[in-house]
Amino acid sequence: MTGTLDLIKAKGLKKSEINQLNRLLQKRLPPDRIITIDLAEAVAEISHRLGQPISLVANRRGQIVNVTLGQPWQINTPELRQVRVGPGRLCGHRVIYTRLTEKDKHSNKNGDFSVNKDNLMSLAKNRLDLLAQVNVDSRGTFSRTHGEQSRLADSVEIIHLLPDRDTDGKLWKQMPACTVRLAQEEDFSVLIQALEEEFRKQVPGLPVRAGEERAILVGVITGGVDPWQMEDDLDELAQLTRTAGATVSRRFTQTRREPDPRFFLGAGKAQELALLVQETGANVVILDHELTALQHTSLQKAVGVKVLDRTELILDIFAQRARTAEGKLQVELAQLKYLLPRLIGKGTAMSRLGGGIGTRGPGETKLEIDRRRIRQRINHLENDIIRIKNYRDTQRRMRNENHLPVIAITGYTNSGKSTLLNAITKANVFVEDKLFATLDPTTRKTTLPDHSSVLLCDTVGFIKKLPTPLVAAFRATLEEVSVADILLHVVDASHPHAIDQVNSVYDVLSELGAIDKPIITVLNKSEMVRKEDLVWLVSQVPNPVVISAAKRLGFPHLMKKIQDMVYEVFPQQIKVIA
Repeated sequence: MTGTLDLIKAKGLKKSEINQLNRLLQKRLPPDRIITIDLAEAVAEISHRLGQPISLVANRRGQIVNVTLGQPWQINTPELRQVRVGPGRLCGHRVIYTRLTEKDKHSNKNGDFSVNKDNLMSLAKNRLDLLAQVNVDSRGTFSRTHGEQSRLADSVEIIHLLPDRDTDGKLWKQMPACTVRLAQEEDFSVLIQALEEEFRKQVPGLPVRAGEERAILVGVITGGVDPWQMEDDLDELAQLTRTAGATVSRRFTQTRREPDPRFFLGAGKAQELALLVQETGANVVILDHELTALQHTSLQKAVGVKVLDRTELILDIFAQRARTAEGKLQVELAQLKYLLPRLIGKGTAMSRLGGGIGTRGPGETKLEIDRRRIRQRINHLENDIIRIKNYRDTQRRMRNENHLPVIAITGYTNSGKSTLLNAITKANVFVEDKLFATLDPTTRKTTLPDHSSVLLCDTVGFIKKLPTPLVAAFRATLEEVSVADILLHVVDASHPHAIDQVNSVYDVLSELGAIDKPIITVLNKSEMVRKEDLVWLVSQVPNPVVISAAKRLGFPHLMKKIQDMVYEVFPQQIKVIA
């Protein structure tokens, strides 16, 4: 197998020095040895002469598959990029690298030299068998005498992952520094076999099944945010995650004055998150916040798995739930509007050259082409949405001509809106105990106790921090709320934070200009609430009606309440029933 040579800092290298680096690829290690004196001295000599660190990637057969002039975190080789293993296994590759230092400096109280945090992150992200740091004395002179008197390969430190946190809360172990001769005597195969056996004992049955997505939920508590509020937000994020089809593996929080501009979390916490990803076998990280393009790219690179923010997660759920052509158009528009400002390219490296006067130079980059095509697609979708809006306006005019009052069922997601519509009108709208189970609006006619007719319209559910692109894209659908005559605000009375959900709905209604419409508050799922809690809720909301849509309780009172509200809004609807 032919190895690869990466010269990250190759400027000024002589041909002879490049040949020396290439010769490292020809060396082999015994399969049961972590390192040999010969290899340690060879890599220390070259690193000392160049004045730069060198990293080698070796597989378990002892082959050197990559030589990088740089740190372990800078290694970019297919052997590591393509490896995706579960928490019960390591990736089958170790990294041997040099650290240029002076004796007795930059070491801890045990005499061990500190390990770069980025290198520890690489250990966790790539699930390396181990890191072997060869400390090179930069004041030494090269000697070909192998053994204890060598002055270049001063000492070796071995760092490997742990199956569980130690007493200091670390997920890795840094062995005390030792001589190269002692490191050579360490049995590599026995060490790896014991480590993987411990991993399997600690995480029985944890390896990710084919197609399974296992998520870590991340929240940042900034100034002014109550820690209990963050837990509530993560509870809702967990519901969203399960709705999207993923399994919640762990939660991870940090308290900061403000989000880090690069990682959103702090750099140290990003490293800890990378280790937690490996500990739990997670393959996706979901943040309960919206990330910038830089934060998204940096954090994904740091943890080594897919990273999503709250907006992306909701967009993914909407993409799964959209059934009609209208719904799919609106979801695609929201996704493109979210993606456009987050496109990141590589400058002119992917440029398209032009010809003729005024077109010479880098031309239009691949990034610019992608952005232009997305803008064109957005314009096309927005025109389609306008056509949908015009079609809905026509439908509304026909309803107005028939003098039918329109009642929009609105509320927080998963509060029971579709269940209520089905119970009243015998519609067959899809119902499931998940967030955003239905997206597409459904309108059905029903009869009030006085035998007059009204139209009930089920709308998409709201949620806290509803993404702005989503509100903009679904405006044609949400207009059903803004043009309705009466709002039926369905509240999940059994939710521990029902009032917070009510306030979130009011925020969206205010954004849509529908907050001043007549509202009937329907306290649903009453069979799951204590009587004293219901009494308190009734006192907190306008025009309350207590029902259970699933048990069909309280419907006569609800229909009478709707009829009375219709009479208030449309006095001409009042009839004298003989």
